[in-house]
Amino acid sequence: MSTSQKLFHEAQKYIPGGVNSPVRAWRAVGGDPLFINRGKGCRVTDADGREYIDYVSSWGPLIAGHAHPQVVGALERVVKNGTSFGAPTAKEIELAKTLTQTIPSIEKVRLTSSGTEATMTALRLARGYTGRAKIIKFSGCYHGHTDALLVRAGSGALTFSTPDSQGVPEAFSSMTLVAEYNSLSSVRAYLEADPEGVAAVILEPVPGNMGLVPPEQGFLEGLRELTREFGVVLIFDEVMTGCRLARGGAQEIYHIDPDLTCLGKVVGGGLPLAAVGGKAAIMDVLAPLGGVYQAGTLSGNPLAVTAGIETLKLAHAAGAYERLNMLGDMLAEGLRTAIRETDIKACVNQIGSMFTIFFGVDPVRDYESATQSDTETFARYFRGMSEQGIYLPPSQFESAFISLAHGEDEIQETLRAARSVLQNLGS
Repeated sequence: MSTSQKLFHEAQKYIPGGVNSPVRAWRAVGGDPLFINRGKGCRVTDADGREYIDYVSSWGPLIAGHAHPQVVGALERVVKNGTSFGAPTAKEIELAKTLTQTIPSIEKVRLTSSGTEATMTALRLARGYTGRAKIIKFSGCYHGHTDALLVRAGSGALTFSTPDSQGVPEAFSSMTLVAEYNSLSSVRAYLEADPEGVAAVILEPVPGNMGLVPPEQGFLEGLRELTREFGVVLIFDEVMTGCRLARGGAQEIYHIDPDLTCLGKVVGGGLPLAAVGGKAAIMDVLAPLGGVYQAGTLSGNPLAVTAGIETLKLAHAAGAYERLNMLGDMLAEGLRTAIRETDIKACVNQIGSMFTIFFGVDPVRDYESATQSDTETFARYFRGMSEQGIYLPPSQFESAFISLAHGEDEIQETLRAARSVLQNLGS
Protein backbone atom coordinates (compact mmCIF):
# COMPACT_ATOMS: atom_id res chain seq x y z
CA MET A 1 0.00 0.00 0.00
CA SER A 2 1.37 3.38 -0.98
CA THR A 3 1.76 6.27 1.46
CA SER A 4 -1.04 8.13 -0.34
CA GLN A 5 -3.35 5.14 0.10
CA LYS A 6 -2.50 4.92 3.79
CA LEU A 7 -3.15 8.63 4.24
CA PHE A 8 -6.46 8.40 2.38
CA HIS A 9 -7.55 5.49 4.56
CA GLU A 10 -6.71 7.54 7.66
CA ALA A 11 -8.38 10.69 6.31
CA GLN A 12 -11.69 8.90 5.80
CA LYS A 13 -11.93 8.32 9.56
CA TYR A 14 -12.09 12.04 10.26
CA ILE A 15 -13.09 13.85 7.04
CA PRO A 16 -16.26 13.05 5.02
CA GLY A 17 -15.06 11.01 2.07
CA GLY A 18 -11.50 11.69 3.14
CA VAL A 19 -11.39 15.00 1.28
CA ASN A 20 -12.32 18.64 1.82
CA SER A 21 -13.65 19.15 -1.70
CA PRO A 22 -15.51 16.33 -3.51
CA VAL A 23 -13.66 16.08 -6.83
CA ARG A 24 -10.39 15.43 -4.94
CA ALA A 25 -11.67 11.96 -4.01
CA TRP A 26 -11.07 10.69 -7.59
CA ARG A 27 -14.51 9.01 -7.63
CA ALA A 28 -14.88 10.00 -11.30
CA VAL A 29 -11.65 8.31 -12.39
CA GLY A 30 -11.26 5.44 -9.94
CA GLY A 31 -8.47 4.64 -7.53
CA ASP A 32 -7.28 6.60 -4.53
CA PRO A 33 -6.17 10.23 -4.70
CA LEU A 34 -2.57 11.29 -4.55
CA PHE A 35 -1.56 13.19 -1.43
CA ILE A 36 0.78 16.00 -2.47
CA ASN A 37 3.71 16.92 -0.25
CA ARG A 38 5.24 19.80 -2.16
CA GLY A 39 5.32 21.71 -5.42
CA LYS A 40 8.04 23.60 -7.23
CA GLY A 41 7.63 25.32 -10.57
CA CYS A 42 5.39 23.19 -12.78
CA ARG A 43 5.91 19.97 -10.84
CA VAL A 44 4.44 18.40 -7.71
CA THR A 45 5.72 15.55 -5.58
CA ASP A 46 3.41 13.09 -3.88
CA ALA A 47 3.68 11.51 -0.44
CA ASP A 48 5.68 8.62 -1.90
CA GLY A 49 8.25 10.93 -3.46
CA ARG A 50 7.07 10.55 -7.05
CA GLU A 51 7.19 13.68 -9.22
CA TYR A 52 4.58 14.80 -11.76
CA ILE A 53 4.18 17.59 -14.29
CA ASP A 54 1.22 19.45 -12.85
CA TYR A 55 -1.75 20.63 -14.95
CA VAL A 56 -4.09 21.09 -11.99
CA SER A 57 -2.25 24.16 -10.67
CA SER A 58 -4.41 24.12 -7.54
CA TRP A 59 -7.38 24.31 -9.96
CA GLY A 60 -6.05 27.41 -11.67
CA PRO A 61 -4.57 29.95 -9.24
CA LEU A 62 -0.90 29.09 -9.72
CA ILE A 63 -0.30 30.87 -13.01
CA ALA A 64 3.30 31.57 -11.89
CA GLY A 65 3.85 27.97 -10.79
CA HIS A 66 4.36 26.48 -7.35
CA ALA A 67 6.41 28.25 -4.69
CA HIS A 68 7.61 31.07 -6.91
CA PRO A 69 10.48 32.80 -5.05
CA GLN A 70 8.95 36.27 -5.51
CA VAL A 71 5.63 35.17 -3.98
CA VAL A 72 7.21 33.12 -1.21
CA GLY A 73 9.65 35.89 -0.29
CA ALA A 74 6.89 38.48 -0.04
CA LEU A 75 4.79 36.17 2.13
CA GLU A 76 7.72 35.51 4.46
CA ARG A 77 8.17 39.24 4.98
CA VAL A 78 4.48 39.91 5.61
CA VAL A 79 3.74 36.97 7.93
CA LYS A 80 6.26 38.28 10.46
CA ASN A 81 3.95 41.24 11.05
CA GLY A 82 0.83 39.15 11.58
CA THR A 83 -1.59 37.07 9.55
CA SER A 84 -4.89 38.90 9.98
CA PHE A 85 -6.21 41.93 11.82
CA GLY A 86 -9.88 42.26 10.92
CA ALA A 87 -9.05 45.87 10.11
CA PRO A 88 -8.11 47.75 6.93
CA THR A 89 -4.54 47.49 5.63
CA ALA A 90 -2.74 49.44 2.93
CA LYS A 91 -2.18 46.32 0.83
CA GLU A 92 -5.93 45.92 0.34
CA ILE A 93 -5.92 49.27 -1.44
CA GLU A 94 -2.96 48.22 -3.58
CA LEU A 95 -4.70 45.05 -4.76
CA ALA A 96 -8.04 46.80 -5.30
CA LYS A 97 -6.32 49.52 -7.35
CA THR A 98 -4.49 46.89 -9.39
CA LEU A 99 -7.75 45.10 -10.19
CA THR A 100 -9.53 48.28 -11.26
CA GLN A 101 -6.59 49.17 -13.50
CA THR A 102 -6.40 45.64 -14.90
CA ILE A 103 -10.06 45.05 -15.72
CA PRO A 104 -11.69 48.13 -17.28
CA SER A 105 -15.26 47.11 -16.39
CA ILE A 106 -14.39 47.19 -12.67
CA GLU A 107 -14.68 50.64 -11.09
CA LYS A 108 -14.88 49.44 -7.49
CA VAL A 109 -14.15 46.07 -5.90
CA ARG A 110 -14.96 44.19 -2.68
CA LEU A 111 -12.55 41.45 -1.57
CA THR A 112 -13.83 38.12 -0.25
CA SER A 113 -12.21 34.83 0.71
CA SER A 114 -13.76 32.48 -1.88
CA GLY A 115 -15.33 32.48 -5.30
CA THR A 116 -18.57 31.21 -3.79
CA GLU A 117 -18.71 34.32 -1.59
CA ALA A 118 -18.03 36.52 -4.62
CA THR A 119 -20.84 35.06 -6.74
CA MET A 120 -23.25 35.05 -3.80
CA THR A 121 -22.50 38.72 -3.24
CA ALA A 122 -22.87 39.54 -6.93
CA LEU A 123 -26.35 38.03 -7.04
CA ARG A 124 -27.44 39.81 -3.86
CA LEU A 125 -26.09 43.06 -5.29
CA ALA A 126 -27.96 42.58 -8.57
CA ARG A 127 -31.18 41.87 -6.72
CA GLY A 128 -30.72 44.84 -4.42
CA TYR A 129 -29.85 47.15 -7.31
CA THR A 130 -32.73 46.11 -9.58
CA GLY A 131 -35.38 45.24 -7.01
CA ARG A 132 -36.00 42.00 -8.94
CA ALA A 133 -35.72 38.41 -7.73
CA LYS A 134 -35.01 35.95 -10.55
CA ILE A 135 -31.65 35.08 -12.05
CA ILE A 136 -30.64 33.28 -15.22
CA LYS A 137 -27.71 30.88 -15.20
CA PHE A 138 -26.50 28.38 -17.80
CA SER A 139 -26.38 24.60 -17.80
CA GLY A 140 -22.88 23.42 -16.91
CA CYS A 141 -21.68 26.76 -15.54
CA TYR A 142 -20.55 26.39 -11.93
CA HIS A 143 -20.59 29.38 -9.61
CA GLY A 144 -19.73 27.85 -6.26
CA HIS A 145 -21.96 26.02 -3.84
CA THR A 146 -24.45 28.80 -3.13
CA ASP A 147 -27.92 27.25 -2.74
CA ALA A 148 -29.59 29.15 -5.57
CA LEU A 149 -26.81 28.26 -8.03
CA LEU A 150 -26.60 24.51 -7.52
CA VAL A 151 -28.88 23.93 -10.49
CA ARG A 152 -27.36 22.03 -13.43
CA ALA A 153 -24.10 23.36 -12.15
CA GLY A 154 -21.40 21.34 -13.86
CA SER A 155 -18.10 20.51 -12.18
CA GLY A 156 -18.46 18.17 -9.21
CA ALA A 157 -22.24 18.83 -9.09
CA LEU A 158 -22.89 17.66 -12.67
CA THR A 159 -33.71 20.37 -15.02
CA PHE A 160 -35.10 23.31 -14.73
CA SER A 161 -35.06 24.74 -11.22
CA THR A 162 -34.23 21.37 -9.64
CA PRO A 163 -31.38 21.49 -7.09
CA ASP A 164 -28.28 19.40 -7.78
CA SER A 165 -27.69 18.89 -4.06
CA GLN A 166 -29.69 17.53 -1.17
CA GLY A 167 -30.26 20.15 1.48
CA VAL A 168 -31.22 22.83 -1.03
CA PRO A 169 -34.96 23.63 -0.78
CA GLU A 170 -36.68 23.93 -4.13
CA ALA A 171 -37.96 27.32 -2.95
CA PHE A 172 -34.37 28.57 -3.12
CA SER A 173 -33.74 27.29 -6.62
CA SER A 174 -37.18 28.25 -7.93
CA MET A 175 -35.87 31.76 -8.60
CA THR A 176 -33.10 30.32 -10.81
CA LEU A 177 -33.86 29.96 -14.51
CA VAL A 178 -31.54 27.68 -16.47
CA ALA A 179 -30.62 28.60 -20.03
CA GLU A 180 -28.42 26.73 -22.50
CA TYR A 181 -24.88 27.96 -23.01
CA ASN A 182 -24.26 29.30 -26.53
CA SER A 183 -28.04 29.70 -27.03
CA LEU A 184 -29.25 33.30 -27.06
CA SER A 185 -32.80 32.20 -27.87
CA SER A 186 -33.08 30.35 -24.53
CA VAL A 187 -32.20 33.59 -22.71
CA ARG A 188 -34.51 35.78 -24.76
CA ALA A 189 -37.41 33.41 -24.08
CA TYR A 190 -37.04 33.89 -20.32
CA LEU A 191 -36.66 37.66 -20.58
CA GLU A 192 -39.66 38.09 -22.85
CA ALA A 193 -41.78 35.85 -20.62
CA ASP A 194 -41.03 37.99 -17.54
CA PRO A 195 -39.47 41.29 -18.63
CA GLU A 196 -39.63 42.85 -15.16
CA GLY A 197 -38.69 39.79 -13.12
CA VAL A 198 -35.05 38.95 -13.91
CA ALA A 199 -32.35 40.69 -11.89
CA ALA A 200 -29.25 39.16 -13.42
CA VAL A 201 -27.72 36.84 -15.97
CA ILE A 202 -24.65 35.09 -14.56
CA LEU A 203 -22.25 32.93 -16.54
CA GLU A 204 -18.69 31.81 -16.96
CA PRO A 205 -17.87 33.64 -20.22
CA VAL A 206 -15.58 30.70 -20.96
CA PRO A 207 -16.89 27.75 -18.93
CA GLY A 208 -14.26 25.54 -17.36
CA ASN A 209 -16.50 23.46 -15.12
CA MET A 210 -18.05 21.22 -17.75
CA GLY A 211 -14.64 20.99 -19.26
CA LEU A 212 -13.46 23.97 -21.30
CA VAL A 213 -16.18 25.17 -23.70
CA PRO A 214 -15.52 28.26 -25.85
CA PRO A 215 -18.27 30.81 -26.53
CA GLU A 216 -19.51 30.79 -30.11
CA GLN A 217 -19.22 33.92 -32.23
CA GLY A 218 -21.81 36.48 -31.23
CA PHE A 219 -23.01 34.71 -28.09
CA LEU A 220 -21.41 36.97 -25.47
CA GLU A 221 -22.08 40.06 -27.56
CA GLY A 222 -25.71 39.05 -27.86
CA LEU A 223 -25.99 38.54 -24.12
CA ARG A 224 -24.68 42.04 -23.51
CA GLU A 225 -27.29 43.47 -25.89
CA LEU A 226 -30.15 41.43 -24.40
CA THR A 227 -29.34 42.32 -20.80
CA ARG A 228 -29.15 46.01 -21.64
CA GLU A 229 -32.42 45.81 -23.53
CA PHE A 230 -34.23 44.33 -20.53
CA GLY A 231 -32.39 46.25 -17.78
CA VAL A 232 -30.74 43.10 -16.41
CA VAL A 233 -27.37 43.03 -14.63
CA LEU A 234 -24.81 41.00 -16.60
CA ILE A 235 -22.43 39.13 -14.28
CA PHE A 236 -19.27 37.51 -15.61
CA ASP A 237 -17.99 34.79 -13.30
CA GLU A 238 -14.28 35.04 -14.11
CA VAL A 239 -13.12 33.26 -10.98
CA MET A 240 -11.34 30.83 -13.29
CA THR A 241 -10.59 32.95 -16.36
CA GLY A 242 -9.89 36.34 -14.76
CA CYS A 243 -6.25 37.41 -15.24
CA ARG A 244 -5.58 33.96 -16.73
CA LEU A 245 -6.80 34.00 -20.32
CA ALA A 246 -5.59 37.58 -20.65
CA ARG A 247 -4.60 40.45 -18.40
CA GLY A 248 -8.23 41.57 -18.31
CA GLY A 249 -9.70 38.07 -18.49
CA ALA A 250 -12.19 36.72 -21.01
CA GLN A 251 -13.94 40.09 -21.21
CA GLU A 252 -10.76 41.56 -22.66
CA ILE A 253 -10.53 38.84 -25.31
CA TYR A 254 -14.17 39.14 -26.37
CA HIS A 255 -14.48 42.92 -25.83
CA ILE A 256 -17.48 42.69 -23.49
CA ASP A 257 -18.27 45.17 -20.72
CA PRO A 258 -20.17 43.28 -17.98
CA ASP A 259 -21.84 45.10 -15.10
CA LEU A 260 -20.29 42.91 -12.40
CA THR A 261 -17.31 40.56 -12.42
CA CYS A 262 -16.42 37.80 -9.97
CA LEU A 263 -12.72 37.03 -9.60
CA GLY A 264 -10.70 34.46 -7.69
CA LYS A 265 -7.93 31.89 -8.16
CA VAL A 266 -5.16 33.86 -9.97
CA VAL A 267 -5.94 37.10 -8.12
CA GLY A 268 -5.23 35.31 -4.83
CA GLY A 269 -2.05 33.62 -6.02
CA GLY A 270 -2.97 30.31 -4.38
CA LEU A 271 -4.24 31.70 -1.08
CA PRO A 272 -7.94 32.09 -0.19
CA LEU A 273 -8.97 35.32 -1.89
CA ALA A 274 -11.67 36.34 -4.35
CA ALA A 275 -13.44 39.52 -5.33
CA VAL A 276 -16.57 41.00 -6.82
CA GLY A 277 -16.24 44.24 -8.72
CA GLY A 278 -18.06 46.34 -11.25
CA LYS A 279 -19.82 49.59 -11.97
CA ALA A 280 -19.64 52.04 -9.07
CA ALA A 281 -23.39 52.65 -9.17
CA ILE A 282 -23.98 48.97 -8.40
CA MET A 283 -21.06 48.43 -6.03
CA ASP A 284 -22.11 51.40 -3.90
CA VAL A 285 -25.30 49.51 -2.99
CA LEU A 286 -23.06 47.39 -0.73
CA ALA A 287 -22.92 48.12 2.99
CA PRO A 288 -21.75 50.34 4.59
CA LEU A 289 -22.84 52.71 1.77
CA GLY A 290 -26.00 50.87 0.79
CA GLY A 291 -28.49 48.34 2.02
CA VAL A 292 -26.98 45.12 0.62
CA TYR A 293 -25.07 43.41 3.41
CA GLN A 294 -21.86 41.44 2.93
CA ALA A 295 -19.01 40.75 5.35
CA GLY A 296 -16.07 38.44 5.96
CA THR A 297 -13.69 38.09 8.90
CA LEU A 298 -10.68 37.18 6.77
CA SER A 299 -11.58 39.19 3.65
CA GLY A 300 -8.51 41.00 2.35
CA ASN A 301 -6.17 39.49 4.93
CA PRO A 302 -2.51 40.53 4.46
CA LEU A 303 -1.23 37.12 3.37
CA ALA A 304 -3.79 36.49 0.65
CA VAL A 305 -3.58 40.06 -0.63
CA THR A 306 0.22 39.85 -0.79
CA ALA A 307 0.13 36.57 -2.72
CA GLY A 308 -2.33 38.13 -5.16
CA ILE A 309 -0.30 41.28 -5.69
CA GLU A 310 2.94 39.40 -6.38
CA THR A 311 1.27 36.82 -8.62
CA LEU A 312 -0.34 39.53 -10.72
CA LYS A 313 3.02 41.26 -11.10
CA LEU A 314 4.40 38.04 -12.56
CA ALA A 315 1.39 37.42 -14.78
CA HIS A 316 1.43 40.99 -16.06
CA ALA A 317 5.12 40.93 -16.99
CA ALA A 318 5.87 41.61 -20.64
CA GLY A 319 5.21 38.58 -22.84
CA ALA A 320 3.65 36.43 -20.12
CA TYR A 321 0.28 35.86 -21.77
CA GLU A 322 1.87 35.44 -25.20
CA ARG A 323 4.01 32.67 -23.71
CA LEU A 324 1.03 30.98 -22.07
CA ASN A 325 -0.92 31.14 -25.33
CA MET A 326 1.99 29.67 -27.25
CA LEU A 327 2.37 26.76 -24.83
CA GLY A 328 -1.38 26.15 -24.84
CA ASP A 329 -1.51 26.09 -28.64
CA MET A 330 1.47 23.75 -28.77
CA LEU A 331 -0.07 21.29 -26.33
CA ALA A 332 -3.53 21.36 -27.92
CA GLU A 333 -2.22 20.85 -31.47
CA GLY A 334 0.04 18.05 -30.25
CA LEU A 335 -2.89 16.31 -28.56
CA ARG A 336 -5.04 16.64 -31.68
CA THR A 337 -2.26 15.13 -33.78
CA ALA A 338 -1.89 12.26 -31.31
CA ILE A 339 -5.65 11.62 -31.44
CA ARG A 340 -5.64 11.54 -35.25
CA GLU A 341 -2.99 8.82 -35.11
CA THR A 342 -5.48 6.51 -33.36
CA ASP A 343 -9.06 5.40 -34.04
CA ILE A 344 -10.26 7.19 -30.89
CA LYS A 345 -13.05 9.74 -31.20
CA ALA A 346 -12.11 12.78 -29.13
CA CYS A 347 -11.69 16.53 -29.34
CA VAL A 348 -9.50 19.10 -27.61
CA ASN A 349 -10.98 22.42 -26.54
CA GLN A 350 -8.39 25.06 -25.67
CA ILE A 351 -8.12 28.78 -25.13
CA GLY A 352 -4.77 30.15 -24.00
CA SER A 353 -3.51 28.26 -20.96
CA MET A 354 -6.75 26.29 -20.38
CA PHE A 355 -7.64 23.02 -22.13
CA THR A 356 -9.76 19.87 -21.95
CA ILE A 357 -9.67 16.66 -23.93
CA PHE A 358 -13.16 15.16 -24.39
CA PHE A 359 -13.55 11.50 -25.33
CA GLY A 360 -16.35 10.06 -27.46
CA VAL A 361 -17.66 13.43 -28.68
CA ASP A 362 -16.68 16.02 -31.27
CA PRO A 363 -17.40 18.88 -31.03
CA VAL A 364 -18.31 19.98 -27.49
CA ARG A 365 -20.17 23.31 -27.50
CA ASP A 366 -22.54 23.14 -24.51
CA TYR A 367 -23.67 21.14 -21.47
CA GLU A 368 -25.59 18.59 -23.52
CA SER A 369 -22.66 17.69 -25.75
CA ALA A 370 -20.20 17.73 -22.83
CA THR A 371 -22.30 15.24 -20.88
CA GLN A 372 -22.24 12.84 -23.83
CA SER A 373 -18.52 12.33 -23.18
CA ASP A 374 -17.11 8.86 -22.63
CA THR A 375 -16.12 9.25 -19.00
CA GLU A 376 -14.80 5.69 -18.71
CA THR A 377 -12.27 6.31 -21.50
CA PHE A 378 -11.30 9.58 -19.84
CA ALA A 379 -10.74 7.69 -16.56
CA ARG A 380 -8.44 5.24 -18.34
CA TYR A 381 -6.61 8.13 -19.99
CA PHE A 382 -6.26 9.90 -16.64
CA ARG A 383 -4.82 6.82 -14.93
CA GLY A 384 -2.45 6.19 -17.83
CA MET A 385 -1.17 9.75 -17.77
CA SER A 386 -0.70 9.58 -14.01
CA GLU A 387 1.42 6.45 -14.44
CA GLN A 388 3.50 8.42 -16.96
CA GLY A 389 4.08 11.23 -14.45
CA ILE A 390 1.44 13.68 -15.72
CA TYR A 391 -0.95 15.09 -13.10
CA LEU A 392 -4.31 16.06 -14.63
CA PRO A 393 -7.63 17.15 -13.08
CA PRO A 394 -9.41 13.93 -11.97
CA SER A 395 -12.62 14.63 -13.88
CA GLN A 396 -13.71 14.79 -17.51
CA PHE A 397 -15.60 17.96 -16.61
CA GLU A 398 -12.73 20.16 -15.44
CA SER A 399 -10.31 22.36 -17.31
CA ALA A 400 -6.58 21.77 -17.04
CA PHE A 401 -4.13 24.67 -16.66
CA ILE A 402 -0.68 25.60 -17.91
CA SER A 403 1.54 27.91 -15.84
CA LEU A 404 4.42 30.23 -16.63
CA ALA A 405 6.66 27.63 -15.01
CA HIS A 406 5.90 25.15 -17.80
CA GLY A 407 8.24 25.15 -20.74
CA GLU A 408 8.45 23.55 -24.17
CA ASP A 409 10.35 20.61 -22.68
CA GLU A 410 7.49 19.84 -20.30
CA ILE A 411 4.94 20.20 -23.09
CA GLN A 412 6.87 17.74 -25.25
CA GLU A 413 7.24 15.32 -22.32
CA THR A 414 3.48 15.53 -21.82
CA LEU A 415 2.80 14.89 -25.50
CA ARG A 416 5.06 11.83 -25.53
CA ALA A 417 3.12 10.45 -22.58
CA ALA A 418 -0.22 11.27 -24.25
CA ARG A 419 0.75 9.51 -27.49
CA SER A 420 1.70 6.38 -25.56
CA VAL A 421 -1.49 6.38 -23.50
CA LEU A 422 -3.77 7.15 -26.46
CA GLN A 423 -2.21 4.40 -28.56
CA ASN A 424 -2.83 1.93 -25.74
CA LEU A 425 -6.43 3.11 -25.43
CA GLY A 426 -6.97 2.69 -29.15
CA SER A 427 -5.42 -0.76 -29.40
